[in-house]
Amino acid sequence: MQHRAVDSQGLGADLRALRRARGLTLADLAERLGRSVGWLSQVERDLSEPSITDLRHIGAVLDVPMSLLFGQAPAPAGEAGHIVRRAARRPLGSGAAGLVEELLSPDLTDDFEMVHSTFLPHSRIRNVVTRRTQEVGYLISGKLDLEISGTGHKLHPGDSFRIRGAPFRWSNPYDVKAEAIWVIAPPIY
Repeated sequence: MQHRAVDSQGLGADLRALRRARGLTLADLAERLGRSVGWLSQVERDLSEPSITDLRHIGAVLDVPMSLLFGQAPAPAGEAGHIVRRAARRPLGSGAAGLVEELLSPDLTDDFEMVHSTFLPHSRIRNVVTRRTQEVGYLISGKLDLEISGTGHKLHPGDSFRIRGAPFRWSNPYDVKAEAIWVIAPPIY
């Protein structure tokens, strides 16, 4: 009997959504992973379970944290695919820039994803980010400085914003954390 490396519930659908969001075909991703198209197809259909090493490689190629590929926590009957409990949120990103993110969406199979972002005090992203997405956000608490297309904006609780493929960066030069909800289409994590 093969030992399961991870709980892969939903892994195949998430992997397929991430691959497609990056404009990759099965053949493209398989080549980058050094694996066969057949193996990758089986993983995307949840017929084959990747090893931890495979997950590391997949995460690196798709530029997502390996933790995102561990699947969701088991949900009570009737909630799977609909409800994400606070304790079951999947962590995103590395947190290196002082940004802690959690996936609020049940999975990555929709045309968008919803993310809870916590910007730690005195944190900032150094490089400008430009991605082919439409993003809207809502600041729940704290204050956040957001630069969109070179124009700076100071956000306060209750403020919202939209970014349509424009270059942006954020900073939290304040003494308290800032929390925001972001909706991103198509999913990038």
